[in-house]
Amino acid sequence: MASVLEHRREYLRLMRRFTQEAGFFTVTDLQKAAGIPRSTAQDWVTRLVHEGCVLVKKEKSGRTAARYAALSALPQSTCRRLFTTTDGDRVEIFHDCMSGACAAFCGYHHARAGGVIAGVKRDGTLLRECARIGEGPVAIGLPPDSAVGIAGIRYIGGHIIQQICCIGGPAYSLTDMMSRAEGVVRVEHGQSGKIVEGRVWTQALTHLTIGVDDTDSASGGATFALALALLTHITAAKAVLPISHHVVMLYEHVEQKTAGNSASYIEVAVHPSRVERVMTKCREFVENESLSPEWGIAFHSGLTIPPALREYGRHVREEVVTCAEAETVAQKTGVTLIGRNGVIGALGAVALARLPHEIQLDPDQKIP
Repeated sequence: MASVLEHRREYLRLMRRFTQEAGFFTVTDLQKAAGIPRSTAQDWVTRLVHEGCVLVKKEKSGRTAARYAALSALPQSTCRRLFTTTDGDRVEIFHDCMSGACAAFCGYHHARAGGVIAGVKRDGTLLRECARIGEGPVAIGLPPDSAVGIAGIRYIGGHIIQQICCIGGPAYSLTDMMSRAEGVVRVEHGQSGKIVEGRVWTQALTHLTIGVDDTDSASGGATFALALALLTHITAAKAVLPISHHVVMLYEHVEQKTAGNSASYIEVAVHPSRVERVMTKCREFVENESLSPEWGIAFHSGLTIPPALREYGRHVREEVVTCAEAETVAQKTGVTLIGRNGVIGALGAVALARLPHEIQLDPDQKIP
């Protein structure tokens, strides 16, 4: 029995032949040439369209069949999303890949190359890189040099421009794949000897951290689930890109709790003009979906956690905190609070952002 890969190779060969000869093919063409059921032919065409190997040239219209064209056996892009958030001269780069191995490769080489990268963290297929606006030397080449590095970052007219230098596989990614990633405005590239140099343009977005707490009750619900639903809800709009969802543990001996006293926060990248609208959507969603009238939300914009806010994170894990204390800290650190008693934990969740999962989930861990 032929393997799936063998079928894939054979069907792509037929699709390419039809495309070269006629400029397109139909599902019926593949069905007859391969001697397979029509449903099987349609399934393979649909699958290869999703993979980026086949292009829909003309949609089905009445009795006229849809027309397709074969592009390549390779996926159009392993870069699913590439976007940036800014805070003064600080920049955070988010690169969401099809493969965790690709994300690990880029993270490893970016960190070794130097340039303007100050820190690299990977969560599955999502690569997060902290950087600064400016320039820095990178050593790019064959081993032992790095294969890719970010030599500079500029801010121009609401956009972030990454200056990337690379060789080999990363060069192919830069020239043929990155421009197709969600969030990329455009890619410009050229060659200097064996090194490919490029400029990747993305929008300068606002980094919004949203803490949520006290949305459940003794009879049902869970704050972590509502926070995750909130992330899905607000990122349905193209102007809002999802980043992450986290759970943090707070003071476990507080009396007013439904279980272990955890709170949640989510991170999104938002166009600066849409921040207020996103905050309104969050309030409306939590207010409508919460099973408790004590729900609270905290909003923090930026890439750094102020010292006073981090100190509140320590405090809220060690003893009972009042709403008045939370409101005082929020005013000092520029955090917006909405709701009732839940603002205590919501602010605590934001205060513990950007820490390792091991610290967020263990109240006994020391906060740096």
